[in-house]
Amino acid sequence: MFPNFLPTNVQQLTEPESIEFASQIQRADILTSLLPQAISTSYIHQGTGGVPIVFLHGFDSSIFEFRRIVPIIASHQEVWAIDLLGFGFTERLLNCPFSKDSIRTHLSAFWQTQIQQPIILVGVSMGGAAAIEFTLNNPEAVHKLVLIDSAGFTQPPALGKFLIQPLGNLATKFLSSPKVRKSVSEKAYFDRSFVTADAQTCAAIHLEMPNWREALIAFTRSGGYGYLLDRLSEIYQETLIVWGKHDRILGTKAAQSFIDNLPKARLEWIDNCGHVPHLEQAQITAQSILDFI
Repeated sequence: MFPNFLPTNVQQLTEPESIEFASQIQRADILTSLLPQAISTSYIHQGTGGVPIVFLHGFDSSIFEFRRIVPIIASHQEVWAIDLLGFGFTERLLNCPFSKDSIRTHLSAFWQTQIQQPIILVGVSMGGAAAIEFTLNNPEAVHKLVLIDSAGFTQPPALGKFLIQPLGNLATKFLSSPKVRKSVSEKAYFDRSFVTADAQTCAAIHLEMPNWREALIAFTRSGGYGYLLDRLSEIYQETLIVWGKHDRILGTKAAQSFIDNLPKARLEWIDNCGHVPHLEQAQITAQSILDFI
């Protein structure tokens, strides 16, 4: 039922939409300038027609974030969700650098080989920062941009540079704790009833992937994504900012900051929603994106 590259804990899924989504995850071998060998890259591809919509997930997450919104949009047009380098179910080769620059290089190679046409790029949380970086460096590839509760107005934590062993192992052990992950999930949602056992499984399956710990430490030590204000004025694409009214992860001030600094942006607030509109209000968020395009 499930692809053999997924960890065995995928068998713990209980909700039909999660099971169906997991069964459709694919991999493609992507050659990049980062390594002599290809990187086996996980993705979802559904729907046909229109300008392809491409989703990028948040920090220490995976394409499972999009299990509710992708099927909705796929009933209207082509949609992709991609596991970024160092995250999700994409292969983590230990001789590979893990940084925002390598993520952009890998994403560019995926676009060039698998999609090969302008896209509507949707970035969520850290994925929003990745989407901004990709758009700035590949403007011809992005027709329109959507940022959902996006990072981009925070400095990377200084602690990351000092995440040497054994501190790295201690930090990732903390992050992998079911209790800690449940606490983060409860903070991410406005309605905590969304934090089901199945949701917790979806959020943790990728932790069992080979080299999850090493890649996360390397990415954090690289500095991750920082303050992008200085370059936002260079983005000429029409941009939709979608923000949960009750975001307790990034707050709500950044939403207006994006509007103030992106030349062609508009903002849509999502009521009764926290940091993850694509999960908590999937139908409304999907309709906002479809109306925008």
